[in-house]
Amino acid sequence: MTAPLFQPITLDGLAFPNRIAVAPMCQYSADDGSASDWHLFHWMNLAMSGAGMITVEMTNVERRGRISHGCMGLYSDRNEAAARRVLDAARRVALPGAKFGVQLAHAGRKASNQRPWEGGGPLGPNQDPWPVVSASAIAYDEGWQVPHALTEEEVQQVIRHFAEAAQRAERAGFDFIELHGAHGYLIFQFLSPLSNHRTDRWGGPLENRMRFAVEVARAVKRAAPRLMLGARLSVTDWVEGGFDVPEAVEVAKALKAEGVAYICCSSGGNSPRQKLPSGPGYQVHLAEAVRKGAGMPTRAVGLITEPAQADAIVAEGRADMVALGRALLADPRWGWRAAVALGATPHPAPQFARAAPTMEHWARRA
Repeated sequence: MTAPLFQPITLDGLAFPNRIAVAPMCQYSADDGSASDWHLFHWMNLAMSGAGMITVEMTNVERRGRISHGCMGLYSDRNEAAARRVLDAARRVALPGAKFGVQLAHAGRKASNQRPWEGGGPLGPNQDPWPVVSASAIAYDEGWQVPHALTEEEVQQVIRHFAEAAQRAERAGFDFIELHGAHGYLIFQFLSPLSNHRTDRWGGPLENRMRFAVEVARAVKRAAPRLMLGARLSVTDWVEGGFDVPEAVEVAKALKAEGVAYICCSSGGNSPRQKLPSGPGYQVHLAEAVRKGAGMPTRAVGLITEPAQADAIVAEGRADMVALGRALLADPRWGWRAAVALGATPHPAPQFARAAPTMEHWARRA
């Protein structure tokens, strides 16, 4: 019997050869939003990892929505052409049946920052900073910019930017879109009562706070109806009085009604006061809660590093897929190793096939 991790899955008509996903990971290496030669290497590497679902990094729908000067975007013809170039190359070496998606996002009040290796804090006056926006005029932390609270007209404009980016994603050749409603970026800034103090139809009760996420999903689905649509969600703020699991379940239900096919269940990122637990699979229970509460497929993520651990998550029905980030950076052939360890067949590129016996030898010694 095929290990659960290596059983195929279909989400809204899009078939994946296994349950292993590449989690979107910012590379901070773009040129005004355009994928670079670093991305050419990185996406091709991920394509050969053995993962069936490859979600490329947070890709912003407008220039001011970037976290840093190096962040990806899909707001210009140049961005679109660069993404197409890199994606075409990655497809040529990918695992048969692997699908590629792009995570569309807007950083909101967490934009205009340094790259992590430059310090990661807000850009200084001599680093070409730009004004930031959010649901409310509340800074992320002390020393950060106070964002401009988006007006009704500006909210609608951002929603249009998401729709336009979705059309660019479709033209570039992606198979699916993932909306980034996690980690304290703009969609989540509307969802969380910690960052949304509005008194109009975009704030207050959950029905209003989730309106932005729902309308973004609706606009994206209309703009690119042929692409499967998923979403990533911070299921909890990990702060008392913040966004929590019951609210996340209701948001997932609302997104499901708009055609969202899965929820990738992450957490935190919206407040420096958060108190995150730590340890292997520390967020799996969140995926399990949303899966049961909303009755929809979920993707678990967060310190999932070992094949047996990943397989058990799927086998026990706690999530439908697992996403790996740092584990795949550390071991770009994690999917091959997992296949051997779980009795499945690895599918290396023909040029790498001679490595399969070595991988099997390592697995027997483990």
